[in-house]
Amino acid sequence: MDPVSQPEPPDRPTTVHPTPGRTDELAVTFTALRPRLTGIAYAMLGTTAEAEDVVSDCWLRLVAADEREPVRDVEAWCTVATSRRALDVLRSARVQREAYVGPWLPEPVLTPARETLSSAPQDPADRVTLDETVSYALMVVLETLTPAERVVWVLHEVFGMPFPEVAAVVGRSPAAVRQLAVRARGHVSAGAPRVDVGARDHSRTVAAFLAAAAEGDLAGLVRLLDPDVVLTSDGGGVVSAARRPVHGADRVARFLLGIAAKVGDAAQVRPVSVNGGAGFSYVTPDGLYLVGALTVVDGAVQRVDLVVAPAKLPR
Repeated sequence: MDPVSQPEPPDRPTTVHPTPGRTDELAVTFTALRPRLTGIAYAMLGTTAEAEDVVSDCWLRLVAADEREPVRDVEAWCTVATSRRALDVLRSARVQREAYVGPWLPEPVLTPARETLSSAPQDPADRVTLDETVSYALMVVLETLTPAERVVWVLHEVFGMPFPEVAAVVGRSPAAVRQLAVRARGHVSAGAPRVDVGARDHSRTVAAFLAAAAEGDLAGLVRLLDPDVVLTSDGGGVVSAARRPVHGADRVARFLLGIAAKVGDAAQVRPVSVNGGAGFSYVTPDGLYLVGALTVVDGAVQRVDLVVAPAKLPR
């Protein structure tokens, strides 16, 4: 059965009493799908907490729907249900983010260093946190799209969903969805640099960047930065951060050296992969203090995104 013709997910999950055997069967299938569904929701929403809530809600809706009529294609049904729920949450979140104190940055996802990852081809559903398909810089650009444009772009460009199925999610015609995709693609192409950093370049750039910051080497840090580099920091109004983006190599370098001086020797500085790209973290005796994402283009750091808002730091 076409996933679009499956029963509509209800507005609110209802109390049901499915047979234990069927529930166990659904649970096994859903558990296998959970990483993909969480990836879809995260790419749409920009926070893992909201993504996990959406996926948990999808499970309740799935059980309720299956009790009324057995769901034949669980993966397709869950993809549609998760996408629709994420779109609803995204529309509400946009209002809250407009009132956010300072710049709003996505929640970073820390992954193993890329040199430890398998070189085998990855399914598009698995690439969300493994490479630049949904890099941190791209997640920032996605914030500039309308909710409908973002959902269309994520479902079609990242997860390969055909336009007719995407149309069922956003409640528009396939022709209208294609127009949304064209606009979204234009915004993304203009705003997100095409990054292709190998493992060696990744390690070398981060090591040099962190060494210059730790040593207070202003000139060395400036040399690593693109002349038009932009630094954005998100403190959420809870932790001290720049309320506006910082532009230019000299200003960005001085801002970074100020942070390094503030945390001092008490902090451990660690290179990490942020959404599959170059990054670093500062860990103090009190825990994770900062996560920084670096966008490296042609050997120079073009963007620096710093997340210090406690609620957004990975748990």
